[in-house]
Amino acid sequence: MQRSHIVRPAAMFWGLVVFMPVGVTYLSAILLLLTLLVAGGARERFARLRANPLWWPVVAYLAWTFIVLAFRPHYPETPSNLFHGLRIAVTILMAMALTREEAIWALRGFLLVAALNVLLVIVFYSVGGFPIWSPLRAVVMEVGNKSISNALLFSVVASTAAVWGIAQIAAHRPLRAIPAFVLMLGLGLVVALPLTSRTSVLALLLVIPVVCIHQWRNHLKMLVGALVLGAAVLGAALYQVPQLQHKVETGVQELEEAQAGAVFKGSWVIRYYMYRDTSRMIAERPFTGWGIGGWTDQWHKHGPVLFADSNMPHNDFLWVGAQGGLPALLSLLAIMVAAVWQAWKRPDMAGRYALAATLIALIASSVNSALRDAQIGLALLWVSMIYLRLAQEKQDPDPWRDLLPSRRMKDAAAV
Repeated sequence: MQRSHIVRPAAMFWGLVVFMPVGVTYLSAILLLLTLLVAGGARERFARLRANPLWWPVVAYLAWTFIVLAFRPHYPETPSNLFHGLRIAVTILMAMALTREEAIWALRGFLLVAALNVLLVIVFYSVGGFPIWSPLRAVVMEVGNKSISNALLFSVVASTAAVWGIAQIAAHRPLRAIPAFVLMLGLGLVVALPLTSRTSVLALLLVIPVVCIHQWRNHLKMLVGALVLGAAVLGAALYQVPQLQHKVETGVQELEEAQAGAVFKGSWVIRYYMYRDTSRMIAERPFTGWGIGGWTDQWHKHGPVLFADSNMPHNDFLWVGAQGGLPALLSLLAIMVAAVWQAWKRPDMAGRYALAATLIALIASSVNSALRDAQIGLALLWVSMIYLRLAQEKQDPDPWRDLLPSRRMKDAAAV
């Protein structure tokens, strides 16, 4: 076997373990990095990276990180925060360095394990619950940040199904769209109820309309009809599922009470104070920030005492902004926005798949620590960048071809 072929199974392995505990995901990331280093073809991969639109935003982000590290104070959290900041960049670069075929292998792994986990959820709640292997508990119930990660991955799958279903409607094959929309709605309920992820619900509510706009941006009547139908489905879901309606009402109530000065442990209460007080940190040191690892130290001085045990502001852009100033914030934001923009510019299904995935990553980074927290970032960022990597195959009209091995073997037999 040629050395270059070892990258494919390593990329697939990362896709296969994204729902597993973070230690396994770290192992897959390290394995892929090692295989990329020993597989050869470094010059070709580097040329691919240099030509990628994300290259210079990532370089700017890394360069400013090291400048701040050199000239600003250090803290006990500096090593861990530096590591996580570099991990974000390395994850993006590894995904962008893959060939199309290697990215397809990674996508196969993700979609295969996602299908198995959807089946697990169906069986678990159909049978009425049964003892489940500990590493998989976060797939079927709320278990800290790992269940948030899994909910976001399910959101990516749901949006993928929505893109496919919308394409069938556009092609005047509405019956084919029914299974896709059933999967989308089912996963929407999973992320909202047993996994209890408001981040994932918010992401889906924002992403699906954007996907519709992308599909019918040149057909206003179809676009209006799709958005009206989507609003009706959402309204029916809120009416028929009281738990989901309660979560929305609770979130709104928490924000109102926080704005009135109340301080208590609520999901959106803590976000309100984190966003407000971290923004004040950035305003005090707008150019170079407080130094890498300085958020926790300054949070203890700026934030409410009740939330003193927090170690991240549930917003990745504010996190880097507090530590590295506005240049750090803008460089990371440029990376994520550029990813969404690259997907938006591609008008076909590959573009819509990537648009949904990258937009979910952007939204999750804005209301949660979807990049900073490795339990989320090692999975969601990797998957969204794989979707984007395939969308960047501009000369290929169908970069998702050969996703199913059976189709690949059929094509080979035809030749």
